Amino acid sequence: QVQLAESGGGFAQAGDSLRLSCAVSGRTFRMYTMGWFRQAPGKGREFVAAINWNNGTTYYGDSAKGRFTISRDNAKNTMSLQMNMLKPEDTARYYCVADRRTFYSGSVYLSGEYDYWGRGTQVTVSS
Repeated sequence: QVQLAESGGGFAQAGDSLRLSCAVSGRTFRMYTMGWFRQAPGKGREFVAAINWNNGTTYYGDSAKGRFTISRDNAKNTMSLQMNMLKPEDTARYYCVADRRTFYSGSVYLSGEYDYWGRGTQVTVSS
């Protein structure tokens, strides 16, 4: 059993920064792709960012480009999402995702491809 635990969500004002983290625990298979999706009330899941563990290749959704940075800590088996210049439209529940496969452009953006999901952490940004 693999567990993904998100942390770092909370309240922020427009222009502020937040840092989300995701830790892998349990029966820790090597996760080769990890990332973040988000879901706002009444909307579908949206790809935010992902990273390949092997070579560090990163992928970003349009809403995250230029403002968010995804990174990994191999030693701690954790992943982080640094979110800068937050906007009210960033308000959503953010989910950590992981998979034992290495995804490339295409699959990396599809929520249905990821086998493991965290419970999510809420981010609320006020104007």
